Amino acid sequence: MIGKGTSIAHTGTSIEYGWNQEKDAEIVYTQHLAGTDPQQITEEFRLIQEENTRCQKNTLSFILSPTQEDGRKLTKEQLGELTQKFIKEMQLKERQAIAFVHRDKAHNHVHLYVNRIGFDGKAYNDSFIGKRSQLAAENVAKKMGLTTVKEVQLEKELDSIHVRLEIKNIHQKVMESDRPKTLDSYIKAMHERNVKVIPSINKANKLQGFRFQYEGHNFKASEVHRSMSGGRIMAQLSHHRGMAKPIEVGKSVQVLGKTLEMSTNLAASIAKNIIKKTIKRAIDTGIGY
Repeated sequence: MIGKGTSIAHTGTSIEYGWNQEKDAEIVYTQHLAGTDPQQITEEFRLIQEENTRCQKNTLSFILSPTQEDGRKLTKEQLGELTQKFIKEMQLKERQAIAFVHRDKAHNHVHLYVNRIGFDGKAYNDSFIGKRSQLAAENVAKKMGLTTVKEVQLEKELDSIHVRLEIKNIHQKVMESDRPKTLDSYIKAMHERNVKVIPSINKANKLQGFRFQYEGHNFKASEVHRSMSGGRIMAQLSHHRGMAKPIEVGKSVQVLGKTLEMSTNLAASIAKNIIKKTIKRAIDTGIGY
């Protein structure tokens, strides 16, 4: 679950947004309030806020977002319990508050509005409220057996590792079985295996590298694996063409029907990798020994 919090000045507008029936809004929690519509709630907030006119951003706005799977399972009562626990974690129990669930998207979430001014006229300390909101949401998620942000991040990281490995394996198969000699033939072979190779063009309109798009993920070539940098891919294609000298590497390349000049860094990287391949081949065949 993700928790976001901030201090706002537009109390009435925010409560009206929370109450928006077009978003299938439903009240899941209230405390210290008697009103039955946005105007009445706003007026109740205002009466207390008049006790502290120095505080301009006098309402606290929070968004509590369970994961999509958790959100689908949580009932209205459970969302109310979630909100109540969050309020307790944030030490806001003795303040006016109202919370709505919005179901206008696949991702159900709660909008919570709390009067920053207490019944004693003192303003709630909103220092680092964003970070504190996230920590409070983490604690509530753990108590209610919901997925935490850290768990979501770990899942995304593991998924990213899996996808990058898939791309690397596909790349290796293309290079070993198809042995493409041109960039276009490499891009086509990868596309046939559902990997989109996207040339990266810099501001000077020069080719500086590649990105790979696969199963909803998008990575720089070097992020997939260090062996898949633009320079190494281009050097491998040159090797397939039988080019073994850096001087043979041109300054431009054909990409999807267009002639693109290569950036200085990419050209230098290609030359460097061709030299490495030449030296390695010499050592492997025993030349000079």
